[in-house]
Amino acid sequence: MQGFEADTDLARVKLVASDMDCTLLADDGSMPPNMAELIEALDAAGITFCAASGRPLYTLRDMFPDYVSKMALLSDNGVAIWCRGELVFKDLIDVPTYHELIDFTLADGRGCPVVCGIEAGYLRSCDRIYDDFFRRFFTQIVYVDSLDDLDVDVNKYTVYFPDHTAEDVYAETYADAWGDRFSVTNAGREWIDMMNKHVDKGTGITRLCEHLGIATADAMALGDTYNDIQMLEAVGHSYVVANAEDHMHAHARFMAPSNNDRGVAQVIEALLEVVEP
Repeated sequence: MQGFEADTDLARVKLVASDMDCTLLADDGSMPPNMAELIEALDAAGITFCAASGRPLYTLRDMFPDYVSKMALLSDNGVAIWCRGELVFKDLIDVPTYHELIDFTLADGRGCPVVCGIEAGYLRSCDRIYDDFFRRFFTQIVYVDSLDDLDVDVNKYTVYFPDHTAEDVYAETYADAWGDRFSVTNAGREWIDMMNKHVDKGTGITRLCEHLGIATADAMALGDTYNDIQMLEAVGHSYVVANAEDHMHAHARFMAPSNNDRGVAQVIEALLEVVEP
């Protein structure tokens, strides 16, 4: 796989989309120290930076409090898209359907159901023992004794696996059980994410490009794991970070340095050298 320096056709890039965990964020959860300056510089050059994540919209807004009017947010793997201060797309799962999913998870017994509402994540009180971990992803959480009577606007359903078996459970159970009805993706070893059919980071990036009036060929994406595959395959400039698993190499053209080596920042800096006067 070629290094990121091999991508020499950068002059037309108008969108840079980056996954968050294990891509933009280092293992300690921190962003590149110059990320604010890079977002400002991209904006000044007429390029939109997009945080593309399985995290909910409200959490992403909290992570970029000073720049949400100058960037895009592709949240919950593409079910809600925010661009420069405006919600431009959302997709909801109907109430009876997400209750089917909850019942399935509870019957399976291997994961914790997380109902991802527009304004908060809804979890059972018995799963509060994982609160410190959940707060990394959901800045707004509502704990309830039971999810049986939940009736809220929901755009994603996810399952947390505290024993890090999400990849195995996805392959054994969830992909076959729900793949015909939902877009089901494995987001690392802890999460299985489920969205309405034909909603994923790839369709999200395509919708964002349409909103911006640009071609997907002029978009750049960086990622590290399964839920980034469709996004990487949708754009003209696709990168995996060096810490991505080997199977991800088949889905991108170039390799960026690792998340801990601030690979996303290095790629953006290379892009700005081409487009800045």
